Amino acid sequence: MNGASREALAAARERLDALTDSTSVDAGELAAELAAVTALLDREVSLRRVLTDPAQAGETKAGLAQRLLGTQVSGPAADLVAGMVRSRWSRSRDLVDALEQLADTADLTAAQQAGKLDDVEDELFRFGRIVSGSTELRAALTDRKATTSAKGELLRSLLGGKAQSATERLVTRLVTAPRGRSLESGLESLSKLAADRRNRMVATVTSAVPLSDPQKQRLGAALAKLYGRTMHLNLDVDPEVLGGIRVQVGDEVINGSLADRIEDASRRLAG
Repeated sequence: MNGASREALAAARERLDALTDSTSVDAGELAAELAAVTALLDREVSLRRVLTDPAQAGETKAGLAQRLLGTQVSGPAADLVAGMVRSRWSRSRDLVDALEQLADTADLTAAQQAGKLDDVEDELFRFGRIVSGSTELRAALTDRKATTSAKGELLRSLLGGKAQSATERLVTRLVTAPRGRSLESGLESLSKLAADRRNRMVATVTSAVPLSDPQKQRLGAALAKLYGRTMHLNLDVDPEVLGGIRVQVGDEVINGSLADRIEDASRRLAG
C-alpha cells in the first residue's frame, strides 16, 4: 500500500487498538467478524468500489456500511468498518487487504491478552517449516481443486488440539482464502504481524545444533542492540550448517561460526 491507503490503514490500526484495549470487546470475536466482512467485500467487487469511491462523501459511505453490516456484526465491528470507508483508499482492493490485516491483528491481540502470543509466533514458524519440508502437504493445502471444507478438515487434523486456537484460525483463513498470496508469503506476513504486536523484529536463526539458553539470550540481546528493537528468535536446526550459525533478519543474512557470533555478542553487551 502507499499514499492514501497507507494513511487509512494506520488510522484503522489505531482504532482497532483502542477497541481491543476495552474489556468489553472480545478481540477473538472481532477478528471473526472482520474476516467475514473481508470475505464479503472480496466477493462483491461492485460493493467495495462503492465504499471506496472518492467521489462519494465519507459519511454517505459510512452510512451505507452501517446499514449493510449493522445487523450482521457487532456494533464495534460495524463502527470500525464505517470509519475505514470514511477514509480515502488508493485502490478499492486496499480496503479489503486492510480488513484482512486487521482481522489477523485482532486474533493476535486475543492471543497476546491470553499470554499466548509467543506460542502463536513459534507455531506459525514451525508450521511454515513443516510445509516447506513436505511437497505433498503443500500441494494438498494449495490445491485449487480441493474444497474449502477438505482443506479445513486437513488443517484440523494437523493443528486441532495441538496448537493455539488463534494459530489454527490464522492458518485456516490463509489456506482457505489466500486471496492471491502464496502459502509461504502469507505465513511470513503473519509472523511479521505477530512480531509487530510487541514492536519487535523476527530473526530466523539456523544452527547446526540447538543453542543453549545462555547462547539464545546473548544472541537475542546482541541482535536487539544491533537493530535497536526487541528481537524474537525463530530457532531451527540444520546439521548442514556445519557447526556454524545463520541469522536472517528481514532481507539481511548474517553468517558466521557459532563461537565467533556468540563471542561478538558478548563483546557488544560488554561495550
